[in-house]
Amino acid sequence: MKEAIIQWFALVTGILMSLGYYPQIWKIIKTKSVGDISISTFAIFAVGTASWLSYGLYLGDVTIISGFALGVIGSWTILVLSFIYRKKEEQQSG
Repeated sequence: MKEAIIQWFALVTGILMSLGYYPQIWKIIKTKSVGDISISTFAIFAVGTASWLSYGLYLGDVTIISGFALGVIGSWTILVLSFIYRKKEEQQSG
């Protein structure tokens, strides 16, 4: 029972933390701007979330997989959008 509560808490927390990427994605798409986005920060997040997802898959741990699958999608989306819109911003200013 105690272990089930801890796993449920970890699952909910992992999902909620991973959802933190999505407001940033929405803002990037809405404004079509990434001027204030740190590519290096999101590159670290992208590698980190992918590593944790891989680890979860290796273990077959649904709690880790569920939380970090959303994180991988979110962090990599921001990273890709950062490259796309940064290039467009540079072309417009130069």
